[in-house]
Amino acid sequence: MAKMHVKTGDNVVIISGKDKGNQGKVVAVSPKEGKVIVEGLNIVTKHMKPRQMGQQGGIVKAEAPMYACKVMPVCPKCGKGVRTRHVIKEDGTKVRVCASCGETF
Repeated sequence: MAKMHVKTGDNVVIISGKDKGNQGKVVAVSPKEGKVIVEGLNIVTKHMKPRQMGQQGGIVKAEAPMYACKVMPVCPKCGKGVRTRHVIKEDGTKVRVCASCGETF
């Protein structure tokens, strides 16, 4: 999967899974895997082993990657998850537009 409908820094809403309905900011995007990491969501517990002498081991909570098809960008005007269209402006730049209200983001 090469093309992604979300970018790093986008506000997104989760549309399926255990965090359904929650909103967060995209921290990282992996187009090759088709996954995104959303800040504060999809938290998993990892058992970390101490790697160096004197380092603390234990259980750590971390954000796990999730499939990009499970998130939708949030329109700044509508305030809800929307589909996007692409529009080419007069100056030749390509922008994303909310499919329902027409707001650019």
